Amino acid sequence: MATTNGAVENGQPDRKPPALPRPIRNLEVKFTKIFINNEWHESKSGKKFATYNPSTLEKICEVEEGDKPDVDKAVEAAQAAFQRGSPWRRLDALSRGRLLHQLADLVERDRATLAALETMDTGKPFLHAFFIDLEGCVRTLRYFAGWADKIQGKTIPTDDNVVCFTRHEPVGVCGAITPWNFPLLMLVWKLAPALCCGNTMVLKPAEQTPLTALYLGSLIKEVGKLVKEAASRSNLKRVTLELGGKNPCIVCADADLDLAVECAHQGVFFNQGQCCTAASRVFVEEQVYSEFVRRSVEYAKKRPVGDPFDVKTEQGPQIDQKQFDKILELIESGKKEGAKLECGGSAMEDKGLFIKPTVFSEVTDNMRIAKEEIFGPVQPILKFKSIEEVIKRANSTDYGLTAAVFTKNLDKALKLASALESGTVWINCYNALYAQAPFGGFKMSGNGRELGEYALAEYTEVKTVTIKLGDKNP
Repeated sequence: MATTNGAVENGQPDRKPPALPRPIRNLEVKFTKIFINNEWHESKSGKKFATYNPSTLEKICEVEEGDKPDVDKAVEAAQAAFQRGSPWRRLDALSRGRLLHQLADLVERDRATLAALETMDTGKPFLHAFFIDLEGCVRTLRYFAGWADKIQGKTIPTDDNVVCFTRHEPVGVCGAITPWNFPLLMLVWKLAPALCCGNTMVLKPAEQTPLTALYLGSLIKEVGKLVKEAASRSNLKRVTLELGGKNPCIVCADADLDLAVECAHQGVFFNQGQCCTAASRVFVEEQVYSEFVRRSVEYAKKRPVGDPFDVKTEQGPQIDQKQFDKILELIESGKKEGAKLECGGSAMEDKGLFIKPTVFSEVTDNMRIAKEEIFGPVQPILKFKSIEEVIKRANSTDYGLTAAVFTKNLDKALKLASALESGTVWINCYNALYAQAPFGGFKMSGNGRELGEYALAEYTEVKTVTIKLGDKNP
C-alpha cells in the first residue's frame, strides 16, 4: 500500500490513470450477522443495533449485537482452531501465504461493492474508498502473504559443543478492535500479519461501521478460513495500541509553499478530518505565515463537499451525530478563545452531517483546538519564529503519532526528524503510508507497530532452543 495526501501511488509514473469505477448506489446489504467459525450466527441475546447513512441520516439496516457469550463462543472457536493437529496448525507457511493471496483476489473482485459499503456506512467519498482504502487492503494482504514463509530465526554462537537457535512461533488467539474511520483497512492491518504468522483471530469492528467487516467475513468464508468477532482473555495480555494524535506539520520559510499548502490541506481534511494522522497543528514560520494562511483559505473554500457517491466530492459527512456535535463544539471554542476564523466554522445547510472546511489563524498553543484531537475538518494554523522554538512546541503534547516537515534544507529536515517525538516523520510529503514501512506512535499515541517486518514481532513469540552435543569426537 502506498498513499500520499489521499492519492494512491503505484510506482509507475508512465502508466495511464485507471478508469474511474462506477459507484453502486442503493446497494443491498446481505451480511448482518456475527461471523464465527466460518458460519453466520445471531447474537445470543437477540439484540441488534441500527447503522445509519450519515449523508441522509436514513437507517441502512440492523446488525446483530454481540455480547460476552458471543465473544466467548468466538474465542473458543479460535482456540480450537489453534490447537496442535488442527487443519490450521497443519497448514504449512507457503499455504498460509496462498490463502492471504486468495483473500486479496476476492477483495479485488468485490472492490466496488466494498467501497460502496464504506461510502454508505461512513460517508467516505466513494473514490477515496475505492482507490485508497481498498488499494491499501489488497497491497497489505499481498505484502504479508509474501512474508508467510520467510519468518526465520537465527543460529547463535555459544560454546563449541552447543547448538543454539531461535524459532518464531505464533502467539495464539489474537483479539483486535478496529476503528470506524478506516474500518476495512485497519481490519486488514491486523488480520494480515496475524494470520501470516500462524495465529487465529477474533475481530470486533467499531459499532458505527460494521458492514465492510461483515462482508469481509463472507470473503473469508470463500477462502475457507476462520475469523471472529471480539477479544481473547487471559490474566496477562500482550497489547498493541494505535491511538490518537495531535500531529504537528512544520512549514519552514524556505519550503516549497505550493507543496506545503496542498499537503497540509489534504493532511487535515482527508477523510473528513477523521484521521489519527491528521495535520491538526500546522506550525508556519512567521516570514511566510500570512501567505500560507491566504492560500490555505483558498484551498478550503474550493473543497467540494457533498454526496460521497459523486465522483467530484472530496469531503462527505462526519461519521455520526456525536462526532458532528463534538467538532462544532470545538469550533465554537476556537472562536471564543480568540482564534481568527478565516472560513467555514459551521454545518452545511443540507440534510446530513456535513461541516464546512474550517480554517483558523492566529491560533495559540493554549487553545483547545491546538490541544485536543478534533477529528474533523478543522485546520488550526500557528506561527513560529525559530527551529528550537517549534521543536519544543511541537513536542509539548501527550501524543506522538506523526509529524511532517516542509523545507528545502536537508540538514534542517534531518535535525527536525531527529528531534520530533513521533513514530513517523514525513519530509516534504504527508500521509505517505506503505505496507512495508512500520506505523505506530510514541507516548500516548500507542504501543507497538503496524505494518512492515516490525509488525511480525507483535504476533510471534521467540523461542530459544539449545542443544548440547556429545563430547566424544566421531
